[in-house]
Amino acid sequence: MITVVAASQNPVKQLAVREAFSQAFPSQKIKVAGVSVASGVADQPMTDEATLQGAINRARNARALHPNAQFWVGLEGGVDECPVSGMQSFGWMHILSPDREQSCRSASFPLPTAAVKALKAGEELGPVMDQLFHEHNSRQKGGAVGLLTNELVSRKDLYVQPLIFALVPFLHPGRF
Repeated sequence: MITVVAASQNPVKQLAVREAFSQAFPSQKIKVAGVSVASGVADQPMTDEATLQGAINRARNARALHPNAQFWVGLEGGVDECPVSGMQSFGWMHILSPDREQSCRSASFPLPTAAVKALKAGEELGPVMDQLFHEHNSRQKGGAVGLLTNELVSRKDLYVQPLIFALVPFLHPGRF
């Protein structure tokens, strides 16, 4: 059995971790435990760098809290300005094992003008999107990406692929 600590109590993030690890290690039973830990960055990271740092901090803080797992995973959603397309949202995934760590970023997607204005005024993306789309707690469902793509891509879907990519060095340790 592989024990993974997901540095989040959000069931969507835990499900993404479970799905990615189950796909990467199909012959293993995967146990995912979620924990709430500090990111060490703003509640709404506004740069690529801050978002990555939040994911790293969460994974490391999860390891400090539960040192006996095989893996610790930090997931952090954030936004940043694209010089061509305006503000976009994405997520960083950071995976630790006792002897290795790796980060990968998700695809990014554009944000509506009203959301950008609210984010620049200090609000967080989840509640802003709930207000714009008349939803409740969308961050624990399909997320902003689900709302904006009419559920063609969910928050879980957005996070599974970069989690799998972050696992590449763990799947082929002799090559990295």
